[in-house]
Amino acid sequence: MANDQLPTNHFAHITTLGQLKKSAYKSRSVKAELRENLIRKLRVKEDVFPGIYGYDETVIPELQRAILAGHHINLLGLRGQAKTRIARLLINLLDDYMPVVAGSELNDDPLQPLSVFAKNLIAEKGDETPVAWVHRDERYTEKLATPDVSVADLIGDADPIKAATLKLPYSDERVIHFGLIPRAHRGIFVINELPDLQARIQVSLFNILQEGDIQIRGFKVRLPLDIQFVFTANPEDYTNRGSIVTPLKDRIDAQIITHYPKSIEIGKRITKQEARIKDEQKGMVTSNEVIHDLVEQVAIEARGSEFVDAKSGVSARLTISAYEQVIAGAERRALVNGESNTYVRLGDFISAVPAVTGKVELVYEGEQEGAGIVAEKLMGKAIRTLFLQYFPDPDKSKKLKNRVSPYKTVQEWFGNGNTLDLLHDASTADYRKALDNVPGLRDIVTELHPNETPEHTYFLMEFLLHGLSEHSLISRNRLTAGAQFKDLLSSMFTMPSFGEDDDDEDDEEKPRRR
Repeated sequence: MANDQLPTNHFAHITTLGQLKKSAYKSRSVKAELRENLIRKLRVKEDVFPGIYGYDETVIPELQRAILAGHHINLLGLRGQAKTRIARLLINLLDDYMPVVAGSELNDDPLQPLSVFAKNLIAEKGDETPVAWVHRDERYTEKLATPDVSVADLIGDADPIKAATLKLPYSDERVIHFGLIPRAHRGIFVINELPDLQARIQVSLFNILQEGDIQIRGFKVRLPLDIQFVFTANPEDYTNRGSIVTPLKDRIDAQIITHYPKSIEIGKRITKQEARIKDEQKGMVTSNEVIHDLVEQVAIEARGSEFVDAKSGVSARLTISAYEQVIAGAERRALVNGESNTYVRLGDFISAVPAVTGKVELVYEGEQEGAGIVAEKLMGKAIRTLFLQYFPDPDKSKKLKNRVSPYKTVQEWFGNGNTLDLLHDASTADYRKALDNVPGLRDIVTELHPNETPEHTYFLMEFLLHGLSEHSLISRNRLTAGAQFKDLLSSMFTMPSFGEDDDDEDDEEKPRRR
């Protein structure tokens, strides 16, 4: 019977080594513990990694095979691919509680003591040695690799204060101050961004991975540590900041490649799960699937953009932050106008540019507004791509013979010199009035989407205008507080197009290479 299947009250009365010996408890290595609990969960079809989407046929099976094989693991992938979250979920495969020698800093197994402290205590008290129970959450240790991490931090070193306090010579093993790794004995130890660890520090991990023991300068001590190691690394780090030294890479048994969501649907599930939308925002703002699709499409466009550094990647945090800003933008508009509720708009999506600019690494570094311009262009491409899922292709409608373009009425209205301003903070009444002023706009939407609510109909009317501008049938100019739609030809002699600098169209050629 697995130790985590023992009832909780079974642990309550086991407080000494003698009681533990008489119980059903049996010592297991942490790898055996992970393996046996994984087997049990797989047999009952339990979700081993809840909240991880898109990896069902790739990463998760590979991870499970590594655990069954008892391997140390390296999760290799670009930023925002849930590497750390996967590592943290491994604690669900540990037993609920684990017995330790009370007071031991190395989580000593009472049946297999490791430290001098535990051995001396058991020799002194025998079966009366006190036993404590450690919850599995306390058996997880995580360290971010930074250039200033030392061997003493990870492994340990002689502690002069301890030597002076205990009046011990430096040759005594009891003066050792153990680092993070020995203290993670019988648990999971995670090193994030492994390539950032200096090469000489990586070398100190060789023996731990291969032999399970540590080496501390000046001491002839061998501690056969029992640890499940998990490392995370970004492929970019191999060329930009550092690398995993070859002998260490050779000692990490399994290298598992992570990836970004392979479909919009998977990306939406991740964003909906992770976005921190407050209850009052949910009560005030009504969203829709089109906005979710647009947010995910921005990430897809960014990952394929020539302006975005592909080696750096585009984190899932981009879509999460962008969606949070979309909802916050709608909430702010409702508050400004004294409205108790509102429906999300395309303008809220466009105004979420700040959530995108900090999440993409540009290939070129240039003007201060360069990242903002790229973000706006990515959003424009997302609108252009998804527009075709809701409306006829404007490019094909231009080529129709003996058939009138469905967008002709709208185009002609703008062609007659009319303009339309859609401000981000416009009240619901002003927003609807502005859209209703464009003849033919509602007719196109209601013909193609006849069963939509009034709120969603107006949303699609705005979406239609943005889509027509992305397909160059009308013009969209950026205003300080919104967008202005007008005839394409007249805009060439007035304001710059949305997403372009005020100077000229070649500004994107200006930025200098880093």
